Amino acid sequence: MSDPANISQIYKARMSDEEFRKLSRFITEQAGIKMPDVKRVMLQSRLQKRLRQLNMTSFKEYVDYVFSEEGLQNELIHMLDVVSTNKTDFFREPVHFEFMEKSILPEYIEQFPLNRTMKIWSAGCSSGEEVYTIAMTISEFLREHPGVNYSILGTDISTDILQRAVDAIYKEEKAATLPLELKKRYLLRSKDRSKKLVRIVPELRKKAHYKRLNFMDDHYPISETFDVIFCRNVLIYFNRDKQQEVIQKLLDKLRPGGYFFIGHSESIMGMDVPLQPIRPTIFKRI
Repeated sequence: MSDPANISQIYKARMSDEEFRKLSRFITEQAGIKMPDVKRVMLQSRLQKRLRQLNMTSFKEYVDYVFSEEGLQNELIHMLDVVSTNKTDFFREPVHFEFMEKSILPEYIEQFPLNRTMKIWSAGCSSGEEVYTIAMTISEFLREHPGVNYSILGTDISTDILQRAVDAIYKEEKAATLPLELKKRYLLRSKDRSKKLVRIVPELRKKAHYKRLNFMDDHYPISETFDVIFCRNVLIYFNRDKQQEVIQKLLDKLRPGGYFFIGHSESIMGMDVPLQPIRPTIFKRI
């Protein structure tokens, strides 16, 4: 465990230009995450956590470790857990879930038999709010149209954030904007009211499964073919060439006629990908 003197030194540690260039280049190469100069302070601040955990007192020591044989094997996942941005909310960009309820789900039950499992992929799922929003949307639809089975895959590069998605425990304030009837149906309040926590009900949790995935991998180790893929607010972290590569690899897992969602701050205009625009940020696989 770090002693107080070491902790004091760590907080004073500063990242040199060369150290930033090495780390930022490595992060971009390994995970596709852009690290321009404006992110230097952010990177330095977030990696202080790793220096403390490793009992290191300088970024030089940390950089040397990252590029050592041991570090190359063990540190990448931990570093990406720290630097990944994991901001998400329930029913973020609600027009997508409205479209799913009013267009995709009715189309699905007309097109496929009831014994077929509808498969949805939340790529870049973060702490699971998107996954459970999808589950709530489908579950609400099934109250009037019972009989459809479904499963949701959530993937993310961060193992820490995936564990939070599996646990499905959130602060009450995260769920504050949910309609009361959804809170009653799909959230369990903590028995210890002082903790102000809620948990997704087991019926929805069992519909979700999670896997770590790096979008920079040459091939995605996923055997399923999906009916819907959500890839929202992920592409903004990649350059244009990487964006197209990632989208194409995702579309290899999307059935013809399946739907693809991106975030409202993202665009695929000018990309050579087999997608037909349906609405802004909503596409259909050709």
